[in-house]
Amino acid sequence: MSDDKPVVLGRISGLFGVKGWLKIRSYTDPREAILDYEGWLIEQDGTWKTVEAVEGKRHGKTVIVRLAGVEDRDAAAGYVNTVIAVSRDKLPATGDKEYYWSDLEGLQVLGQDGRLLGRVAYLLETGANDVLVVQGDKETLIPFIVGDVVKNVDLAKGEIHVSWDWD
Repeated sequence: MSDDKPVVLGRISGLFGVKGWLKIRSYTDPREAILDYEGWLIEQDGTWKTVEAVEGKRHGKTVIVRLAGVEDRDAAAGYVNTVIAVSRDKLPATGDKEYYWSDLEGLQVLGQDGRLLGRVAYLLETGANDVLVVQGDKETLIPFIVGDVVKNVDLAKGEIHVSWDWD
């Protein structure tokens, strides 16, 4: 985990209308809470750029937003499929056994026997519990249930130990 690594809060999933509005797939709970954060960072071509959300609201299962300086559909199109993040210092501290998804992405996943299953590519929200998507020899989905399935998360070592039969 790096304190200077931005924490991803969502991604821009598409265009909304002709006046430069964008659809946001928010990872916050509730969805519209993403609008409460200032200092949005958008990653484009491997570089983080600060943008300002000047208007926004919940719209069905997404959030729609208009960014400063983006006045039409053509200008907005350049932002589609980019992630939205904020610097870690803008987020509340995590509690014991609480993690931001971005802290888990890239960690090695090891079975109880020490066998390397792969690395966390990303996480999915399923409603019942979050799921680690682990890429190794094959892609494996592992429920992120601390104590039962996830035995230990060691951010300093970059490891997650699980009790999961992946065969």
